[in-house]
Amino acid sequence: MSKYQFPASDIYLPGTDIPINRMGITDSELLHQVEELLLQQAYQVFISECEPDTRFDETYFKSLQQRTFATLYEWAGEYRSVDMSKGGSLFCRAEFLESESHRLFQQLEQEGFLKQTADGSKEAFAERLAHYQCELIALHPFYELNGRITRLFFDLIAIVNGYDPIDYSPTLKATADKTNAYIQASIACVRAADNSMLRQIILDGLNKAEAP
Repeated sequence: MSKYQFPASDIYLPGTDIPINRMGITDSELLHQVEELLLQQAYQVFISECEPDTRFDETYFKSLQQRTFATLYEWAGEYRSVDMSKGGSLFCRAEFLESESHRLFQQLEQEGFLKQTADGSKEAFAERLAHYQCELIALHPFYELNGRITRLFFDLIAIVNGYDPIDYSPTLKATADKTNAYIQASIACVRAADNSMLRQIILDGLNKAEAP
């Protein structure tokens, strides 16, 4: 059964949590390896393209997933059209997804895509990064790969503002119950709109880039 719960869909191979893909891959481990390779390549491309005036708007956010995973998934970059839940947590209802996403990215633009905040303290920057990341986690706009694209998005915002990519590695290690600190922080975002755990994770993983 799929790890996500939602009405009948043609996203997954029947009876599995393996998304139907353009390469015809039916092995989940192999598919994950391909996804990771595409993501690593995307990091190199998007970092090289980042400029001080890059607009981190909704179109850009969608393009990250579309350009990263279009060779693998035909739905890459498209918002989901069905309600989805996971582990008893319901993500943003599909009927409100577009309007809530528009609202969120308008707010981000009003904050100058966090450029002004990044000029202040590391703590203030981490707080705003956590706020928007928590909101996007609760939206869960795509069918799959939300976490990886969301982290990529905020890594790029960090990079363009003079930081290294956020180091989440200590919090992404699976524990005995197959969860990790990042997942726990994400659950808090969805269930309680609480970004305190995520804020600490980001603060711990946020470091100024060394001068070239």
